[in-house]
Amino acid sequence: MNDTIEHKIIISPMGDHDTDLLDTIGKEVKRLFGFPVERKKLVNNVDFAFDTKREQYYSTPILEKLALKATPDTSRILAITDIDLFIPILTFVYGEAQLGGTSCIISTCRLTKDLSAETSKDIFYSRVIKEAIHELGHTFKLLHCKDPSCIMHYCRSIKDVDQKSDQLCRYCKILLDDEKKRLLKKISGS
Repeated sequence: MNDTIEHKIIISPMGDHDTDLLDTIGKEVKRLFGFPVERKKLVNNVDFAFDTKREQYYSTPILEKLALKATPDTSRILAITDIDLFIPILTFVYGEAQLGGTSCIISTCRLTKDLSAETSKDIFYSRVIKEAIHELGHTFKLLHCKDPSCIMHYCRSIKDVDQKSDQLCRYCKILLDDEKKRLLKKISGS
């Protein structure tokens, strides 16, 4: 894919985030997915998704609202927040995506667990990037992978996040390439 394609991936920060972190995520997203990346705040208030009983935010309604903000030249939207997210069947989620859809979200809330002062920035950045790419992968129809080193491997704990690589396995890479080709064909109308 080349940069002349009009379609882009929007990174949408919710709240205040380190510019260096957002730039790093953008570079990794562009490297792996090949689309131009633009940073733009799309949703400012997510109080509508707050669950008072759980004291967490239900991520699915946030995804729906984000998807409504997509413009015709938007391929995907990746939202980044620091609020604690959940879906009803799980205690919490690091992120959620619309499988084969437009939007995904990640939360940095639980990605700071067990960090030491010496290694905190590098490990934190690594975790955030892995989760961002993982959730974007789902929007490109990638499912959870059985290979524990693949970035699409399902993580039950922060230890799992740390142990997987920041790369797709060979099989998931082929699936992503096929989906990108299908998407480009659709975009170009051929």
